[in-house]
Amino acid sequence: MSQPIDDADLYRWRGLGGRQEAGSRPALIVVDMILGFTDPDSPLHCDTDEAVAAIADLLQAARAGGRLVAFTTVIYDAATRRVARAFIEKVPSLLALEKGSRWVEIDPRIAPLPDEPVLTKLFASAFFGTPLAATLAAHGCDTVVVTGASTSGCVRATAVDALQHGYRVVVPRAAVADRAERPHQANLFDIGQKYGTVSDLQDALDLLGGASGHT
Repeated sequence: MSQPIDDADLYRWRGLGGRQEAGSRPALIVVDMILGFTDPDSPLHCDTDEAVAAIADLLQAARAGGRLVAFTTVIYDAATRRVARAFIEKVPSLLALEKGSRWVEIDPRIAPLPDEPVLTKLFASAFFGTPLAATLAAHGCDTVVVTGASTSGCVRATAVDALQHGYRVVVPRAAVADRAERPHQANLFDIGQKYGTVSDLQDALDLLGGASGHT
């Protein structure tokens, strides 16, 4: 066999990057699209304007299709800062996400509806220390469409945990954001090769907007 010529060829040569089909009961997860990540004045800001617009479209499709929609935020107080001390040592700017601060609020351009859960987390994954897994199970979901920020941090961690909880994973490329292009692209590549499907926006819209299997 000839030597692969690029990363994608190498991964295929090693048996990675198989096709993972989405299920019929998807949920939309909006990870940390809070002002602390979307507002340029925040020390944690990511380049999120394109992702916000894409998520707005996905929210419309998910709501029309009767899909579960769940949001996450990150909030620290005196007690939980101690719990997350190791994480905060690596990312000191997380201290901006203080209870009562505007930085922990979901961006109003994609505000949750009253019946859509907003789950509070302390670490990267939307699953760790939250009721997300139970919420997905209660709604009979088999697939998660993961959006938000950052691609190389909380989105990736959520995608990995979703797979480990038995869910098919779809990450719409236009609906995730990061602070720098190289980690953004590298993590999209890795998610697509190992954990899920990195999709076009229209494919995710079609998936969420299809006939709901909920009873």
